[in-house]
Amino acid sequence: MPDLATPLVGWYRLNARDLPWRRPGFGAWGVLVSEFMLQQTPVNRVIPHLEAWLTRWPTPADLAAAPPADAVRQWANLGYPRRALWLHRAAVEIRDRHGGVVPRDVDALLALTGIGDYTARAVAVFAYGDRHPVVDTNTRRVLARAIDGRSQPGPPSRRDLAAMEAVLPEDRETAAIVDAAAMELGATVCVARTPRCDACPLRDRCAWRAAGYPDTGDDRRKQARYEGSDRQARGAVLKTLRDAASHAVPLAEVVPDWPDPLQRDRAIDSLIADGLAEASAGLLRLPA
Repeated sequence: MPDLATPLVGWYRLNARDLPWRRPGFGAWGVLVSEFMLQQTPVNRVIPHLEAWLTRWPTPADLAAAPPADAVRQWANLGYPRRALWLHRAAVEIRDRHGGVVPRDVDALLALTGIGDYTARAVAVFAYGDRHPVVDTNTRRVLARAIDGRSQPGPPSRRDLAAMEAVLPEDRETAAIVDAAAMELGATVCVARTPRCDACPLRDRCAWRAAGYPDTGDDRRKQARYEGSDRQARGAVLKTLRDAASHAVPLAEVVPDWPDPLQRDRAIDSLIADGLAEASAGLLRLPA
């Protein structure tokens, strides 16, 4: 396999975006919060929410001491609001199990609510400098093109970690840079639809480019359209609760003009099932 690490490191040092979680001293808690927020959410939307969140709750213990409803409300319009509840539960677990310090060990991180393979390794690598392969959607696309000659990656697989592991140098500090560089390259240059191949540091060793950029298909799972979806209905219900002065609204007054009453009711039921809302005495409210 060609050496991808060396050109990635050189390119990253010249081209990496100045993002809050990459700055010295940002801390493991900040990295963890940023990783929760960045799941399926663009960077430019995350940054102001991240800064507001860490100003309000600078440590896991600060968040753990707050009601879950405050976390849901602070999450605002970031989307996928279950992440707010998961982050709150993780903060409680960090406080109770780890003395308020975000753990370094990948297995300990995986045991926290809402944390999977990617987030656990991202915290261990980017907050603590340990050596692990870190693979997100952007990384998978870079590996698929540079190594496998595919136009798009296949569905996520444990093989992705092995592929990234093979790219990493042994040195921990350099390995962390390569992890970050592969993600950055996929986010800014080796993008899904219009890759800027002439600006890519891997262009001379990319299997996809060498093969003439074949269209090898895209069998990844497609995200359902948001407009008119149950997700949109859930978001409308949550916004109503966040905006209410008491964060509680009579059930009959929760988005009463929603075009599909059955979808509205389904959204309410699913929010209650997910712990994002509570119903009692004819009222719907954010979780206590």
